[in-house]
Amino acid sequence: MPLEVNSPTVRAAIYARYSSDHQSEASIDDQVRICRVLVERHGWEVARVYTDSAMSGASTFRPGYQKLMLEAPSRPFDIVVAEGLDRLSRDLADVATLYKQLSYWGIGLVTVAEGPITDLHVGLKGTMNALYLKDLAQKTHRGLEGRVRKGMSGGGICYGYDLVPGQTGVRNIDEAEAAIVRRILEEYAAGRSPRAIAQQLNKDGVPGPLGRRWRDTAIRGHIIRGTGILNNELYVGIRVWNRLRFRKDPATGRRRSRLNPPEAWVVEEVPETCPS
Repeated sequence: MPLEVNSPTVRAAIYARYSSDHQSEASIDDQVRICRVLVERHGWEVARVYTDSAMSGASTFRPGYQKLMLEAPSRPFDIVVAEGLDRLSRDLADVATLYKQLSYWGIGLVTVAEGPITDLHVGLKGTMNALYLKDLAQKTHRGLEGRVRKGMSGGGICYGYDLVPGQTGVRNIDEAEAAIVRRILEEYAAGRSPRAIAQQLNKDGVPGPLGRRWRDTAIRGHIIRGTGILNNELYVGIRVWNRLRFRKDPATGRRRSRLNPPEAWVVEEVPETCPS
């Protein structure tokens, strides 16, 4: 039986989400506020509020979203309200699954932007959101490549460097960590194994990357993937970008790395990064 959205007994669950790109925590409050206005206009009551902060809509592995879907089968609410369908998900398959599950449980779906959601919304908006994510990824990749070709960082940080505040893509050498890098390289050149080096660093109380204990894998890394202290070309003044690409496993939501072909790598000389 379709939900009678004008019934005064309707219990609404509000869902709000913002991603980290050009948004802030205030966005959550704004979304909840306009959803409350819609709820009050129809004479419904707010039964639940679910939120996710700085979480991408490309995946359903979000605490607030997961809690909503976990509680929905017991019907603590009759309808889900969001600012727009893209707040719930930007993935076409996830939007379709969400809609089918809510429909199965007899729960309606309404957004401020689209109104009551139907099969037509799921097909059209889901496709549009999926295309938006693909286009955003391509533009982001293009922008990062432009930065790298200008000698700047393509993002992230590695041991021995600090990002310069207020200067996107600019790194400074961390002198304390640079001394450890030189020590590792010198000891390895002298014949010590990565495991022996890691053990001695831990014995000396030297903090490892991200403040963790040193492990031999952090030192030897993976030659082809360019990981580990011994394989980091940045220490010899060469920046290699786009060596790896990352994809989310749809079953787990975890990012998995895959090696790009060498012709796709962007290699630039950056002598100022040598910790010598």
